[in-house]
Amino acid sequence: MDVKDCMTKNVCCCTPNTNVAEVAKLMCDNHIGCVPVCDEDNKVVGVLTDRDVILRSISCNKDVNTTPVSEVMTCGVCCCKPDTTIDEATKLMSDFQIRRIPVCDQNNKIIGILSLGDLANHDKTVGQKQICNTLQNICECGDNSKNAE
Repeated sequence: MDVKDCMTKNVCCCTPNTNVAEVAKLMCDNHIGCVPVCDEDNKVVGVLTDRDVILRSISCNKDVNTTPVSEVMTCGVCCCKPDTTIDEATKLMSDFQIRRIPVCDQNNKIIGILSLGDLANHDKTVGQKQICNTLQNICECGDNSKNAE
């Protein structure tokens, strides 16, 4: 099975200049915990997670109404392609301890996102053991220097 078979296709995105409050509202309204940050060509330049909102803006007393996402987003985002296998994608998620991975086309433009929830929704195809192993690896304590999410 490939990523394109279970990814979420309608992705909410924002720009680096969008303020944190707007993106937090977008997360709330859409029941999501991560929003890809894209440039004017729709290429991923970062992600803003609910954790970023708390740890990099609110806890630092930044004004979420005026702080641009670019100041608090996670950079150096790990992405995959739609034809990446689920095995490869879950290995990336495990290796980088990330719960969501943006999916980009051949021009590196965002076309979807693969989350643990997407994998769980396809548990009969993906396999519960693989999902559990991925979750365990993501949550494992240890060297988190590979991951900023």
